[in-house]
Amino acid sequence: MEKQKKNIAGIVRELIQPVADEMEYILWDVEYVKEGAEMVLRITIDRDGEQGIGIEDCERLHRAIDPMLDEADPIENSYRLEVSSPGVERTLSRPEHFQKCLGEQVEVRLYAPLEGQKKIVGTLTGADENTITVTVGENPVTLENQQWAKVTTIFAW
Repeated sequence: MEKQKKNIAGIVRELIQPVADEMEYILWDVEYVKEGAEMVLRITIDRDGEQGIGIEDCERLHRAIDPMLDEADPIENSYRLEVSSPGVERTLSRPEHFQKCLGEQVEVRLYAPLEGQKKIVGTLTGADENTITVTVGENPVTLENQQWAKVTTIFAW
């Protein structure tokens, strides 16, 4: 089932990417997930610059892609379509996310403890196809992609 969900997210991403590009939105993420008793297709968008994403942007993209999704019908079951902003504390999962967020504070949740810790907090100082580097104080920690479960930016409130 997990593979099927990822495939649906990939199909939807390919389908709606040109629309997001035309509207000058960054297609941050596409998720197809089970929440409670229902399935949710969550589209997360961003924009370059200081303006960010507002509710009007989410509604605009929602209206543009809803008929496309109905016509292409990539999802057999019923689902709820959500379009949202990634927020100020955002999950990083794609190579372009890491590149865009170099220099930012992040929290890395690990699958297994590293030196007794399952969480690392520091500055994202490097990222490539296979690793990320988080600098904690003066100490860079390089992690293989399969070592971490989740990476999230931290906003200083």
